Amino acid sequence: MRIDKFLKVSRLIKRRTLAKEVAAQGRITVNGNTAKAGTEVQVGDELVIRFGSKLVTVKIDALKDTTKKEEAESMYTVVKEELVNSGQ
Repeated sequence: MRIDKFLKVSRLIKRRTLAKEVAAQGRITVNGNTAKAGTEVQVGDELVIRFGSKLVTVKIDALKDTTKKEEAESMYTVVKEELVNSGQ
């Protein structure tokens, strides 16, 4: 499954176009490698996503084409969340 679709379906990022923009800015890594919007992800992959000054690390637990809002969090496990100093 493409990473932009996974981020939308899992509701980590609300819209697929926004997920594509975040990937294009180099703010997503998959298993330590910078990801593009079309990067394929699999169960067990570890994603690191930078949201502003926050780094969120998640592990993919399931891949689904569609999911209900209540079940979206079952697609991943948050490994850690940390604040990043923006260099000020």
